[in-house]
Amino acid sequence: MARWYALANRIWGASAALPLAACGGGAQSALAPNGVQAERVALLFWVMTIGSGIILLAVTLVTALAICGPARWRRWLGRDGIVIGGGIVFPVITLTALLGYGFVLTSINDPPSASGEPVKIAVVGERWWWRVIYRDVAGRRIESANELRMPVGRPIEIELTSADVIHSFWAPKLAGKLDMIPGRKNVLTLTAKETGLSRGQCAEYCGGAHALMSFYVLVMTQPEFEQWLAREAGSAKAPTEPEAQQGMTLFAASGCGACHTIRGTSANGVIGPDLTHVGGRLSLGAASLPNDEAAYARWIKDNQRIKPGNLMPPYGIFSESELAALSRYLANLR
Repeated sequence: MARWYALANRIWGASAALPLAACGGGAQSALAPNGVQAERVALLFWVMTIGSGIILLAVTLVTALAICGPARWRRWLGRDGIVIGGGIVFPVITLTALLGYGFVLTSINDPPSASGEPVKIAVVGERWWWRVIYRDVAGRRIESANELRMPVGRPIEIELTSADVIHSFWAPKLAGKLDMIPGRKNVLTLTAKETGLSRGQCAEYCGGAHALMSFYVLVMTQPEFEQWLAREAGSAKAPTEPEAQQGMTLFAASGCGACHTIRGTSANGVIGPDLTHVGGRLSLGAASLPNDEAAYARWIKDNQRIKPGNLMPPYGIFSESELAALSRYLANLR
């Protein structure tokens, strides 16, 4: 008996901790929505949670009466009509109503926005990072990686595709998840209600480094977004510091431009992320590392330890001074 009591205590403790764990991750919590679509997901969650809690309480009470109640109650609960009604009719009606409510709630069209046409962004799931492509008013293609920047209060249409396997794009504070399937285009529409920073994650197992395939979402005011996009469309500025100049020379001489693009230089590779303004991003390695010079050096030398199986080989050929020069060059690409 003592063993069963201890097991019950552990199960109760774990179940009680789940709501606390769900509420704790503010930057990546579906229970702290910052988008029209995410608010509907959160509402559906609470309807299901409260409703299932009430049903659980009722079933527990009925079970207790069936086991410990007066004989008259036990006989009444054992009638065929009660068993069929409570065990078949009630679940069918309840689950059908909940399914219909979910379909209606998640299919409601957003009202027309007064902020203009939707911003269209393409996101491609790679192994294991995110290729993010914007178009400015002139139609220029502007490529970034591992973060999404968007204006507040304006609908965003995100075209989701995959370059390799099935991924799933999920920004919990903004909308529900949507799969990215090779050979198919899916479109996710979302609208942020407030400015701020949140985090997203690949929500479909896609390989060894799946858990390290994250991204940041930065919601900005419309003027801030337009200024950022104009800067992002420009070419990289040539370094003026001797150490950064040495880093640029090393970048070109080591063949890095075969996989990466830095606009304004001879580097035009398309296998890896575009690094034109990598120093201005919020993280490195799809939110695996902070964006600072130490992180660049660590990634260049030991990226397979940080994200095993990614397509970039580790570069152990550089001396400490060469790593510092490369890191200084990349960190200044803003």
